[in-house]
Amino acid sequence: MHFVVTRHDKPNSLQLRLATRPRHLVYLEAVTDKIVYGGALLAADGTQMGSILVIDVPDMAAAREFADADPFVDAGLFAETLIEPFRPVFRDGKRID
Repeated sequence: MHFVVTRHDKPNSLQLRLATRPRHLVYLEAVTDKIVYGGALLAADGTQMGSILVIDVPDMAAAREFADADPFVDAGLFAETLIEPFRPVFRDGKRID
């Protein structure tokens, strides 16, 4: 089952994000089998202010476990995390449902 993990950083936390990013990327590299798509949310000036990941895991409990294991969580980076079920309709420019 697919889930969207949307996260918004706390204000003025770019330095925390940059300092923790290497551990975050190591974590994501270890779970690439669960990641469908992911990337940065950008502020109007182009700085990163959060992220979106589409993940494929069995259920909401697994999605929460995936999200909670991110080193950014222990660092206290996020002001908000939303985890929502997602049903893909298009992929790579083609309808898939």
